[in-house]
Amino acid sequence: MQEVIRDWTRRVLSGAELSADEAQALLKIEGADLGDLFAGAQRIRYHYKGDRVALCSIINAKSGRCSEDCAFCAQSAHHQAQGPVYPLKSIEEIVAGARQAEASGCSCYGIVSSGSRPAAGAEMGRLLEAIRQIRATTGIRPSASLGLLDRRAAEALAAAGCAVYHHNLETARSFFPQICTTRDYQQDVETIQWAKQSGMRVCCGGLFGLGESLEQRVELGLTLRELAVDSVPINFLAPVEGTPLAGRNPLPPMDCLRIIALFRFLLPRARISVCGGREQNLGEFQSWIFLAGASGLMVGNYLTLKGRDLQADLKMIRDAGLSHAACQ
Repeated sequence: MQEVIRDWTRRVLSGAELSADEAQALLKIEGADLGDLFAGAQRIRYHYKGDRVALCSIINAKSGRCSEDCAFCAQSAHHQAQGPVYPLKSIEEIVAGARQAEASGCSCYGIVSSGSRPAAGAEMGRLLEAIRQIRATTGIRPSASLGLLDRRAAEALAAAGCAVYHHNLETARSFFPQICTTRDYQQDVETIQWAKQSGMRVCCGGLFGLGESLEQRVELGLTLRELAVDSVPINFLAPVEGTPLAGRNPLPPMDCLRIIALFRFLLPRARISVCGGREQNLGEFQSWIFLAGASGLMVGNYLTLKGRDLQADLKMIRDAGLSHAACQ
């Protein structure tokens, strides 16, 4: 297997792509061969991303009462989770969050609001003005995660200065109906396409540990490769009481690391960031994400869960012999 992994690595570094069968085989690597897999992922990361880790953070700008029924989400109005509920924060609060993120060493700052799509009128106007002020008064790159987009909304966000649009596909098309029934997968794909056509970069990834198969993990990766996304946030399920997935067990750390390596091999030029659920699923192996090919990290708090101490994450990066830098 060692020579096979080395061949895959050489091919990816030369610009070739792994097939679906090869990607599935990658997810089944175990034992001593895992070291070769991580070595290959690390070589690809260094080749395309160097030794810098991109940091990003988010603000939960509007929380709860979401009309979507995503089985993992504490903000869905369909579930009994006790997540925070509040309307869209003020422009001042959103901009202040950007300044705090910049002071923490981040240069990507995501404005996240619950709901299926941004509400037209005053709410969208507030978001656009917040983005304009962040662009004008900070050095941070504003990002937005507001749900589904059409052409008009995407163009308005781009014109206001939104650098990145974040919209996860969450899982494979074949598994999505088991996770969400209130929208069609194609709507998510079209949102990514509208965002790209407007000139924004696209941050799009998924959530693992939902019950998906190995084949479906590869299916998601191939879809993201086809869509040519710029950044891939990798999240691991942190079950929340009151949601349909509350009883699921965490993924084993080595499974998490295989997933990270998979996406590094499938999307070698993309920023691969590890985000929600890393504390619960990776435990003492969090620092291994860089060995597996990650080049980005979400710091600070998540939407409804508290994150890890910033200084602990910065020390983890330094201890890995890496430095943090601007989003790529």
